Amino acid sequence: MFLQLAHTKTEIFQQSQNLALECYRVTKLFPSEEKFAMVQQIRRAAMSVHLNVAEGCSRKSLAERKRFFKISRGLVIEIDAAIGMASKLDYCEIKAIESSGNLIISCFKQLTGSIASSNKGM
Repeated sequence: MFLQLAHTKTEIFQQSQNLALECYRVTKLFPSEEKFAMVQQIRRAAMSVHLNVAEGCSRKSLAERKRFFKISRGLVIEIDAAIGMASKLDYCEIKAIESSGNLIISCFKQLTGSIASSNKGM
């Protein structure tokens, strides 16, 4: 926020930030009994995606960058599974989570591409 580093302008950084914000928005729809369970799990994972992307982008080593991107991609899968479960439990309607789904897909694809790019540099 304050540092204005180059990675803050990258598409993956912006998308991971949007995913985190969207996860916070969506989890507000969940029942109050999930406040300390599924809601916290999704929010922690979403924030971790964004923070791992930020840290990965700042690494000079391709191997380290790839490791952070792989962690982020795993967390995106975790978010997808948790939101899928929430949908099956009728905590939210498909229409309410549609933009979440688009961001999940976008982040997953961008992270996969970033990991593949890191492979070429090794």
